[in-house]
Amino acid sequence: MVPTSLPHSASSVKSSKSDQASEVGSGSDSEAAIGAQGFPREADPDARSGTVWHRFAHLLHVVLRHRVPILILFHILAFAGIYLLSYLIRFDGNIPASATALAWKTLPLVVALKLAVFLVMGSHRGWWQYASFADLIALFEAATFGMIAILVTDMIFWSGFQIPRSIIVLDWAGTLLIVGGIRGSTRLFRERYYPMLSTQRAKRVLVVGASESGVALARAIQSQASLGMQVVGFIDADPNLTGRKLAGIKVVGRTEKVGLLAARFKAGTVLVPTPTASIAELRALIADCNSAGLKIQVVPGFHALLDGSLSIRPRDVDIHDLLCREPVQLDGESIGRLIRGRVVLVTGAAGSIGSEICRQALAFRPERLVMLDHHENGLFFLERELAPLAAGSGTEIVIRVADITDAHRVRTQFERYRPALVFHAAAHKHVPMMEANPGEAVKNNTFGTRTVADEAVRAGVEAFVMISTDKAVNPTSVMGATKRLAEMYVQSLSTGSTTRLVTVRFGNVLGSNGSVIPVFKQQIARGGPVTVTHPAMTRYFMTISEATQLVLQAAALGRGGEIFVLDMGEPVRVHDLARDLIRLSGLREGQDIEIAFSGLRPGEKLYEELYEEAETRLATPHPKIFSAQHRPCSPDRLKGQFESLARAVVGSSDDVITLLKQLVPGYGTSPRVELRVPDPEPAHSRRSQDHEVASVGV
Repeated sequence: MVPTSLPHSASSVKSSKSDQASEVGSGSDSEAAIGAQGFPREADPDARSGTVWHRFAHLLHVVLRHRVPILILFHILAFAGIYLLSYLIRFDGNIPASATALAWKTLPLVVALKLAVFLVMGSHRGWWQYASFADLIALFEAATFGMIAILVTDMIFWSGFQIPRSIIVLDWAGTLLIVGGIRGSTRLFRERYYPMLSTQRAKRVLVVGASESGVALARAIQSQASLGMQVVGFIDADPNLTGRKLAGIKVVGRTEKVGLLAARFKAGTVLVPTPTASIAELRALIADCNSAGLKIQVVPGFHALLDGSLSIRPRDVDIHDLLCREPVQLDGESIGRLIRGRVVLVTGAAGSIGSEICRQALAFRPERLVMLDHHENGLFFLERELAPLAAGSGTEIVIRVADITDAHRVRTQFERYRPALVFHAAAHKHVPMMEANPGEAVKNNTFGTRTVADEAVRAGVEAFVMISTDKAVNPTSVMGATKRLAEMYVQSLSTGSTTRLVTVRFGNVLGSNGSVIPVFKQQIARGGPVTVTHPAMTRYFMTISEATQLVLQAAALGRGGEIFVLDMGEPVRVHDLARDLIRLSGLREGQDIEIAFSGLRPGEKLYEELYEEAETRLATPHPKIFSAQHRPCSPDRLKGQFESLARAVVGSSDDVITLLKQLVPGYGTSPRVELRVPDPEPAHSRRSQDHEVASVGV
């Protein structure tokens, strides 16, 4: 297996105009924005006329438009000056007439030889603003080869050392010191002083972390005048680093004093290179920055900065940063074999999970992608998003409006498109709503799954993947019970089937339709209160892209009959999630907005589980995918139970729930949980609790 990151999905290729404005490349577009040596193409008119410094910066820009010929002329003059200076030093300023004549006689030859060596070795090239130790080595090599060329030529032409050897050595040393010094001074000016000239309104920022990533971020900011930022200092949790200088920038203090330090150095923004900051540090920083009225942003992908990339994209902190989910590494080769050049059908394609499966699958270039859903508006917008990408990859996009409970309609789609791979993501998922409509939950989640799975087997589909939920484990809700019945049916159907039928079970995904994150954001936008059912309620969370990537991997791993369970990390307390979102909105709990506790709703659990007691957790070749080993049910037994359930569906809701309790092991009513609203916590207590929660991976 060859681990690799998943190719960019359609959702990942979009970038905002602000992102594009902050990027600095190396092509013609970047030159249009930056110009020679990194100076802006168009200086600000007010700034240009404001001071001598701004006029000087503009003059530099004009001169550097003709960079190559000017660089060659500079080297000619520098080599001539250094050579003549060597005679002055050698004779303490009192040069004999014979030595003067020798200097002028050999000057053209010396300059020509050194210039030829520098041109051949390319030492005259490069951007001096980025001069580094590697450039110093290259200069040393060019100067040394130039000295050797002078020695050899001197011996050939004059059969001896007509040019004093001390002059040649002095010339070599002068070349290193003067040419190297000028290049280093250019970088010093560019990094230290030019940001002050580029704009009088540069955004003053503090960088969190006096570390390798923090220094890399600071250097990248210094090299990109177009960002309009000036790093005024580092802040770090280690008090021993205070006062030290890194890359010419001082560590001004500890992170806990960010408000005072920002006021002292007139900084309005705090930048955090990720993922170097811990969850505890990030939570504390958000709270402190909110109190001080500071903007806090993260800069993802600091490894690219360490590799020398010059493009940085500061963005606001979001809830994903506080969950600290590591990027998924996939076996792209096995997924590619499964999808590339084949027909893929996705049910529930207009939903959060289904649409992301479509995006991720499209990256592997299937021959045809059939997107099936009964929600025509969602399909309409999904097609508009994916059609241009599909055209570029040669994939045919097919939109089919269909209800999975319509067996004839589903069969027609299988017969017409003959899919090799089916991802079944269609389901009713809202717990309280399904408690009020149990018959609809059974028809869609259980009988709809049976219909799609039966047609997949009948059509000889290679692999069928059902998307399940942690609410199916020891369910206390109608929604969970119907999904558990669907799991049982898919697993029973795999016995003796040539179709590989597998189930993938996972918890909540961030940002999905109707999930807690969008609800909290809407409540915060309205001014509150933010409603949490219970202060002790916990849930498992992962990102949509992470979940769907692992679903694709599970499809490649499955041999048939498995219930795969994704590694959800540690459970997150929903109360903490609400408080994090309040902080990220720049508000303060208890002052700007309140959190209200409403109590558990019908069917809700205080905490979710990923495995039943009868299931055995087994490892798979992928570290984030596990298998819940369970003895499958008899297909004949389930068939009889489904017939009884079908009769109950046309009756009362009570009849449906009663029968579900008989059919689904462990399904019962949620135990009554007393709602005890916690007392308001002082600020220092909250921070201690944040550190405690963060330590378990929230």
